[in-house]
Amino acid sequence: MEKITIIYLVLAVLLSVAIAYFQYLYKTTRKSKRNKFLFTLKALSLFLLFLLLINPKIKSIETQNIKPVLSILVDNSSSIKYFNAEKTVTSVLKTLKNSTKITDKFDIQSFSFDKKTTVLSADSLNFSGTQTAIYQAINAVNKLQKKRLNATILITDGNQTNGNEYQYITSKNKVFPVVIGDTTAYQDLQISQVNVNKYSYIKNKFPVEALVYYQGEFNGKEQINATFSITHQGKKVFSKKVAFSADNPTKTITTNLTSDKKGIQYYKTSISQIKNEKNTKNNYQNFSVEVIDEQTKVLILSAFLHPDIGAIKKSVESNKQRKVDIAFIKDIQKINLDNYQFFVFYQPNASFKKVFEKVTSNYLIVSGTKTDWNFLNTQNLGVQKEAIKQSENYTALYNANFLPFLQKDINFNDFPPLKDVFGDITITGEAQVLLHQKYAGFKTKEPLLATFENFENKNYKTEKSTKNNQKHAVLFGEGIWKWRSASFLESQGFENFDAFLSNLVQYLASNKKRKRLSVKSKSSYLQNEAVTISAFYVDENYKFDNRASLEITITNAQTKHQKTLPFSLVNNSYQVSISDLSSGDYSYKVAVKNQKHNSNQKINSYGKFKITEFNIEEQFVNANDQKLHQLALKTAGKLIYPDKIDGLISELSEDKTYYTTQKSSIKKEHLINWKWLLSLIIVLFSVEWFIRKFDGKI
Repeated sequence: MEKITIIYLVLAVLLSVAIAYFQYLYKTTRKSKRNKFLFTLKALSLFLLFLLLINPKIKSIETQNIKPVLSILVDNSSSIKYFNAEKTVTSVLKTLKNSTKITDKFDIQSFSFDKKTTVLSADSLNFSGTQTAIYQAINAVNKLQKKRLNATILITDGNQTNGNEYQYITSKNKVFPVVIGDTTAYQDLQISQVNVNKYSYIKNKFPVEALVYYQGEFNGKEQINATFSITHQGKKVFSKKVAFSADNPTKTITTNLTSDKKGIQYYKTSISQIKNEKNTKNNYQNFSVEVIDEQTKVLILSAFLHPDIGAIKKSVESNKQRKVDIAFIKDIQKINLDNYQFFVFYQPNASFKKVFEKVTSNYLIVSGTKTDWNFLNTQNLGVQKEAIKQSENYTALYNANFLPFLQKDINFNDFPPLKDVFGDITITGEAQVLLHQKYAGFKTKEPLLATFENFENKNYKTEKSTKNNQKHAVLFGEGIWKWRSASFLESQGFENFDAFLSNLVQYLASNKKRKRLSVKSKSSYLQNEAVTISAFYVDENYKFDNRASLEITITNAQTKHQKTLPFSLVNNSYQVSISDLSSGDYSYKVAVKNQKHNSNQKINSYGKFKITEFNIEEQFVNANDQKLHQLALKTAGKLIYPDKIDGLISELSEDKTYYTTQKSSIKKEHLINWKWLLSLIIVLFSVEWFIRKFDGKI
């Protein structure tokens, strides 16, 4: 307590006593017991009142007993149900929670996990998870309990389908795996993986690679024989006999198939069953290939070499529907421009004049420090730049209101700056800006990447109809190769950046009229995978309409059963997710409902997809106690079987590394918060008043 507070308290005592003394004892010849009692009441009540006014801080020490945490992780995936082990799991869980040895020593926290880890509630354990992420579950608990003593009991079959290898996890906490399911090693043939390109060209051959392995004993046989085959539309297109031995239990089978039909083609791989094989669901696996009738040829035209050119080529060619050639403007006479459907003009100058005159296809312009803007300003591109001989670095600012096509933010703002000549940019045509410029720390509305369409090229009126249908884009800056590298470092892959450039090229290369409703979906989904479909809808002015009501009607091609669901608005798109569809072929219709304007116009979009019969949780024939044993050794825990759960309870209760700790904390509180003190003051004053009233002194 501070010195000044102590002084105030002393003064409060003296003042309270003085006032009470002068009221009841001063000049009183007869000091009765009642006067002395009233003196005491008055002095005490006044002191307490002054005490509230002084309002000193009161310190108190609170002690809390903190038990160690016992985290119970329960596998909620469908593989538990496949092993008929639901009752075993619930029995183990009940035994642990009802054990007084455990509850007296530990603070029990229960979680269920499949692909995600959640707090275990009374009705959340349904064994319906479509994937198992054991590594993620252990890691999540370790992060949650990093400041407390923690032991983890892992109730699972040990079969993981998603995430890092859990047996190598680094954990400061002991993990005690409880093995659920049959650990007997059965004979089993399995197609574990099929590798195939997503695209192929018609009449071309495409490679297929399948990894098949045998698990189990050979029972005195030298080898196990089986037949691997591939079928397409019910017709066998490939077959091969394979033999597995103790020295070679794994086979890699490769073949080349011919693309005969255009469109998405579905294939089924299978390995024949062996005698007494318990699990035959992993003897099959499906794959699909999109057969393309033609390829878009892209020409990158430049006056000099630059790392950007190679980055653009690799990114555009990540889509197998596109073939990219690189040429220099000095060799333009040797190039037949009619062979190309899309162009990238890299830092054009006056020598590009004849190319601009001849090309009627859509194109992308990339400007930079060597771009001749005096020439480009004469080409009626819908944009002009008053460039000076000074360069500047420009970073990107993502524009969420960009409309021509759906492009998510891939952290453009964090990409390295692009370099371009400095100057004011004037938009003279119909433009949509995907990325704005930021330089010298200032955000601007000037474009870094913009698209243009429906502009008129006044120099070539004879080709007016063709030119008016042209679309093009301008990237105001060189150094886009750094963006691709930055995207790789951030996401450990080029997919995000390549998808961005692919979206841009796809939009520019297409001459189709812009649709008000566009829908995106995959051509095929796994049976245990959520079917996610996104839609993008704009109003009559081609501005994104976030007030629309969209719904999808999905029809099973075989049963004709229909399901209708509404879309949800997610940022600048509409999305729907369906997770309970059985395997088979489906068609869908997306419709815009409740249109306020032009109600006679029906806006719909149609598509189809296939759900392949594949449940990854049903690919296992037994529990993986070997990996669980490795996990126990790695974390200094112990592998437990369900019938030995009482031994685990005794071991944990006697483990001296887990103990209750005491945590002391100093609590500071103002006296004015003590409401009972105010009540006491009121009572004291009231008693004094009633006594004086009774004595007739009031």
